[in-house]
Amino acid sequence: MTEATPNSITRLLVAWSDGDRAALNELVPLVHSELRRIARNYMRGERKGHTLQTTALINEAYVRLVDQKQVRWQNRAHFLAIASQLMRRILVDYARRRQYQKRGGGALQVTLGDVESIAVERTPDLVALDEALTSLGKIDERRSKVVELKFFGGLSIEETAEVLKVSPTTIERDWTVAKAWLHKTLVSES
Repeated sequence: MTEATPNSITRLLVAWSDGDRAALNELVPLVHSELRRIARNYMRGERKGHTLQTTALINEAYVRLVDQKQVRWQNRAHFLAIASQLMRRILVDYARRRQYQKRGGGALQVTLGDVESIAVERTPDLVALDEALTSLGKIDERRSKVVELKFFGGLSIEETAEVLKVSPTTIERDWTVAKAWLHKTLVSES
C-alpha cells in the first residue's frame, strides 16, 4: 500500500483521472481519514440526533466523487476542495428536504389541540449559512471559496492558497473579511 503523503495522493489522483481504476482502489484508503475529518467538521455544526451520520455523509460524498468523470484532479488540495463542496451540497439538500417536511410536505394534519404535544427543536440553520455563502459568492467568489475550503474543508491557509492560486497572505485577509461579513449577515437575518 502507498504511504499517504500529499505527493502520493496527487500521483494517484492524476492516474485515476487518466482512467486507472487500480489507482482509485489504492487512493480510497489514503483519503478516507481526510474525508472523515471534513465530514466531522460539517457534522459538528448539526443538531444532536441528526439522522444523517458522519459515515453516511462520507459514503454519499464518495459516491458523488467517483462519478466525477470530467474532473482533471490537480492535487490533494483540489480533491479535498471538491469533496468539501459535495458534502456541503449534500447537507444543504438534506436540510432543505427536512424543512420541506417541517412545513407540511407529506405530513399529517394536526389540530391546534395537538400542537402542545409536539416538541419543537432548535437547530443551526445550514440553509441560512448556505444562502449567506451564496450571497457572498455573488459579491466576492474567492472569499466564499476561502470559507468553504478553510471552514468546511479544513484546509490550511497554504492549501487554500494553492487551490485558489493566490498567496497565503491574501487567503488570511480574505478569511478575516469573509468571517466578519458572514457574521454580520447571519446575525442581521436572525
